[in-house]
Amino acid sequence: QVQLVESGGGLVQPGGSLRLSCTASGITFTMYTMGWYRQAPGKQRESVATITSGGMTIYFADSMKGRFTISRDNAKNTVYLQINSLKPEDTAVYYCNTVPASTPWGQGTQVTVSS
Repeated sequence: QVQLVESGGGLVQPGGSLRLSCTASGITFTMYTMGWYRQAPGKQRESVATITSGGMTIYFADSMKGRFTISRDNAKNTVYLQINSLKPEDTAVYYCNTVPASTPWGQGTQVTVSS
């Protein structure tokens, strides 16, 4: 069955960095544009960034450009999100999924930015 497993989150101080990973199984990974999404406390889930199978990327907010980098390794069925210069407003549960989201959501990985 289809499974998405996110990892790499944690508690970091403002200005820190994290690299999130998401490994997919049960899908033909190279057929899908993949995306990272996040859900902050009390807010709706939002799109963060997407990447096509060929590596074209889109970032959904000006605040993310230059700090967020999405990448993928098709051989490993894995999509990554590098986040630098973390801010408290980046605190959220981060998820990956296809674009548009068409598979069951994984458990996500919690990112907490706090001093």
